[in-house]
Amino acid sequence: MNRNRFISALSCLLSTPSLAFSGLTNALLPAKGFVAKAGEGRKHGHLKLKGVNVNVIDVKISGSDTDGGLAVFEQTSLSPGRGTPLHVHPAQDEIFYVLEGAYYFQVGEEKYHLKAGDSIFLPRKVPHAWTQMADKGKMIVMLQPAGKLEDFFVNLSGLNHDPSKEELAKLFRDNDMQVVGPPLEVK
Repeated sequence: MNRNRFISALSCLLSTPSLAFSGLTNALLPAKGFVAKAGEGRKHGHLKLKGVNVNVIDVKISGSDTDGGLAVFEQTSLSPGRGTPLHVHPAQDEIFYVLEGAYYFQVGEEKYHLKAGDSIFLPRKVPHAWTQMADKGKMIVMLQPAGKLEDFFVNLSGLNHDPSKEELAKLFRDNDMQVVGPPLEVK
């Protein structure tokens, strides 16, 4: 067999598994679009959180909708002066877009005040936290890739009690996040 034919045959052979796999991956994605209605959680209904805050999460786009590529949540914030502990997502980038109210964020060592219309990018592996500044607020939260934050929200809302610090730290760990510090103090 001449060299050119050999290389051509080899490249066809090597590309076959990736072509088959790419078809399989595309088969897992939705075949058509969908609508996430205002004021509704497409999956799970309204998730009422406990522990960190008593906010409500509506899953608009689930990680299961995108084969884990993206998740989008609408968060209604009902916990003035409260927020998340300083934590890290080792494999997800996170974006917040403030729809209503005001928030105080920490990303690494930097701190930011955000109001309606502002957005912030939180890169993976960078410690971050936020605190609600207004009486009520609302944000869109996007994660790429989706990770396990949706599972965290479902598990937290399913508790019949406020979790202890130890339980909360375990929930973070079980859902691929790590608590690395206390909640953000408002300044």
